[in-house]
Amino acid sequence: HIEVQILGDQYGNILHLYERDCSIQRRHQKVVEIAPATHLDPQLRSRLTSDSVKLAKQVGYENAGTVEFLVDKHGKHYFIEVNSRLQVEHTVTEEITDVDLVHAQIHVSEGRSLPDLGLRQENIRINGCAIQCRVTTEDPARSFQPDTGRIEVFRSGEGMGIRLDNASAFQGAVISPHYDSLLVKVIAHGKDHPTAATKMSRALAEFRVRGVKTNIPFLQNVLNNQQFLAGTVDTQFIDENPELFQLRPAQNRAQKLLHYLGHVMVNGPTTPIPVNVSPSPVDPAVPVVPIGPPPAGFRDILLREGPEGFARAVRNHQGLLLMDTTFRDAHQSLLATRVRTHDLKKIAPYVAHNFNKLFSMENWGGATFDVAMRFLYECPWRRLQELRELIPNIPFQMLLRGANAVGYTNYPDNVVFKFCEVAKENGMDVFRVFDSLNYLPNMLLGMEAAGSAGGVVEAAISYTGDLADPSRTKYSLEYYMGLAEELVRAGTHILCIKDMAGLLKPAACTMLVSSLRDRFPDLPLHIHTHDTSGAGVAAMLACAQAGADVVDVAVDSMSGMTSQPSMGALVACTKGTPLDTEVPLERVFDYSEYWEGARGLYAAFDCTATMKSGNSDVYENEIPGGQYTNLHFQAHSMGLGSKFKEVKKAYVEANQMLGDLIKVTPSSKIVGDLAQFMVQNGCSRAEARSSGRRAVLPPLCGGVPAGLHWHSPWGFPEPFRSKVLKDLPRIEGRPGASLPPLNLKELEKDLIDRHGEEVTPEDVLSAAMYPDVFAQFKDFTATFGPLDSLNTRLFLQGPKIAEEFEVELERGKTLHIKALAVSDLNRAGQRQVFFELNGQLRSILVKDTQAMKEMHFHPKALKDVKGQIGAPMPGKVIDIKVAAGDKVAKGQPLCVLSAMKMETVVTSPMEGTIRKVHVTKDMTLEGDDLILEIE
Repeated sequence: HIEVQILGDQYGNILHLYERDCSIQRRHQKVVEIAPATHLDPQLRSRLTSDSVKLAKQVGYENAGTVEFLVDKHGKHYFIEVNSRLQVEHTVTEEITDVDLVHAQIHVSEGRSLPDLGLRQENIRINGCAIQCRVTTEDPARSFQPDTGRIEVFRSGEGMGIRLDNASAFQGAVISPHYDSLLVKVIAHGKDHPTAATKMSRALAEFRVRGVKTNIPFLQNVLNNQQFLAGTVDTQFIDENPELFQLRPAQNRAQKLLHYLGHVMVNGPTTPIPVNVSPSPVDPAVPVVPIGPPPAGFRDILLREGPEGFARAVRNHQGLLLMDTTFRDAHQSLLATRVRTHDLKKIAPYVAHNFNKLFSMENWGGATFDVAMRFLYECPWRRLQELRELIPNIPFQMLLRGANAVGYTNYPDNVVFKFCEVAKENGMDVFRVFDSLNYLPNMLLGMEAAGSAGGVVEAAISYTGDLADPSRTKYSLEYYMGLAEELVRAGTHILCIKDMAGLLKPAACTMLVSSLRDRFPDLPLHIHTHDTSGAGVAAMLACAQAGADVVDVAVDSMSGMTSQPSMGALVACTKGTPLDTEVPLERVFDYSEYWEGARGLYAAFDCTATMKSGNSDVYENEIPGGQYTNLHFQAHSMGLGSKFKEVKKAYVEANQMLGDLIKVTPSSKIVGDLAQFMVQNGCSRAEARSSGRRAVLPPLCGGVPAGLHWHSPWGFPEPFRSKVLKDLPRIEGRPGASLPPLNLKELEKDLIDRHGEEVTPEDVLSAAMYPDVFAQFKDFTATFGPLDSLNTRLFLQGPKIAEEFEVELERGKTLHIKALAVSDLNRAGQRQVFFELNGQLRSILVKDTQAMKEMHFHPKALKDVKGQIGAPMPGKVIDIKVAAGDKVAKGQPLCVLSAMKMETVVTSPMEGTIRKVHVTKDMTLEGDDLILEIE
């Protein structure tokens, strides 16, 4: 598509200013214009310009105009039309001819002649090449639908050879659906076509437009296309190059972070805060880390000799080895699992350089996986990857709930196997595999998955009761030894005793560990406990003396109470003895000082807000350490804070009602839910047992006796089981064994369709484990960006007015931000929040969620509710083609919207009946406003 620019006056003078190539079109609308046409045959150029001048002279044409032609592959040209006006793309002609067409046509209309203006054909010369790109507020990812809204940021690309012709492009401008979508014309001029294209590409890359979508990503793809750069495009160029629509999404990190900060300033924290306590204003002090790589650790042995060689090295090690739980179980027990990767990364290099003698660090799995997405809005896989990079020398350890992986339900076997495989690829080393009821089939599945992935398998026997008490016969020494035999026979590399509630007393430690050591002299033994009773250090010393190779500890300031025993205490007590840990005690002090400061940042989640000490009554109620804190918080939130003693007594009764379970996530949650239900409803054990009202019991309580989650080797008490279940089906055998494999490829495709971006294998597994939580996490981060770059106080509380702070997005990219002001409420229920970002004023509009509850707004279509049809773009309803009660077929038109001269037909995505129409003709809609419902 070639067009020739002409100019005529009242005196019959006509001249041409050469041609423009307008072949790059979409639906016959020009997208990019080039002058002159690249590789145009000189003879064809002469014929085109000659015919244009002849035509204009024949009709006595005056002023500026454009003669348009099509040229076929044989070089024949065909006249289309004459546009008797100045066109949008006239700029490229001005650049290559140095003729101001606007200036010229005004003087011609005043009666001046072209010669008077110094315009003669022989003086018109082509100078280089010019390209024009039309930047519009259209979204190429949605078929170039117009986008509307307020421009929050506008920064243009400039420099030598770049010309900008603006429309309404400035910060604060409102793009209306009732006007043209053109934002700015960008014109690049260079000595030739490649030079002009390079300048244009640079200029577009420097543009920053936030608040509305633009076609810039599409234009950048055009400019990088080899066919375009070669100058061989035609009118089918866009249709024949679908890769032009493979758009690279803009990161928009700074503006998203401002939206998050503004949201917190207006609406408060985005994560639930159990206690109204502000984070410490002082950041924790990070100890000095030496330059250079960290010293070799046990992971070097694992990488060199594999899991079997690693296990031998552990067993042959002289002295006691420690696993540090500070990065997972300690903060899960004390701080409601809320510690962010941001604070773990700060201290990680210090740990790598000074604690290379550790057996491992527990930093993943358990509740940390879903809490990371659910409450911290960060990717758990990213945490693992970043910590692995910072700590290359110490083995990482995770908690794997057998066939339940890191979830609270059963998954198809292929999901568990794939999860372990990807975890190992991302840096996990030791898999502590357990089942909440010691149900062997579930454990064996998890062990097989971890082993086939190449990980170190640490089978964990969950401990409860008191085997040193002869009156407690259910969980006896014989019971634990029998389980150990099965797990060793299954090929575990390490055997673990997992004492979730801290019930192991020194006498029981000696009995159990010495029996295991005598029976399995070559097998490494690893002991885990909690310090709820205060006897944790004594218990772990007893285990070590009885033959345990590894015990679990937490750094001093994160130890005690419902956490693990003190690292410093174990290090000091064993120093200079055959059990010496070789961990430098002075380094423990520095490590502890950091966590003392970091703990202050999470004051709102600290168990000390409601608990002031551990309690030896754990020997009676057997509440696991990780649950004890949460149960205490829940009791306060439910108004049962003054009745926590009753909750603990009810916990004992609920446990007996369910058959004296081994209590660890998730079985412990079921016991806890039932206990709080009993206290809240004033229901005694006898009343709950006799009624067995499944409809009013906590939802999970029916799942245990039904076998939906796990199996107890002793079964479940009757007649309570039958009263609860009534007609519910009973599941026999391992629940996951009957589940069909999950199609991970299909899930990946669904995720790409929903989130419109590259989906990783890690994302697929997160969605497989927690589909709803993952979807909410992706939606949240798509709106608010990389929150892991914010410090914890800003993440939880937001900035104070006039506060200045820095946010490092990545090395070399630091934002300097100052919070300036928050406006009053506007009619739309929004407040304008003002910031200074890198010295420039930025403002965003934030919906006041509390105020909006009292205001009426058009409902939005919910993505997850099938049958709710939302507006695909902002616009005006110009036609409604259905009414309530009508039957519709898939693809049938429902209504027509209009915006920016573009009409869009909204069609039915399904077959059904119109339940309700929520719009009327001439109504103005925002994107995703609910149009109608189909059932």
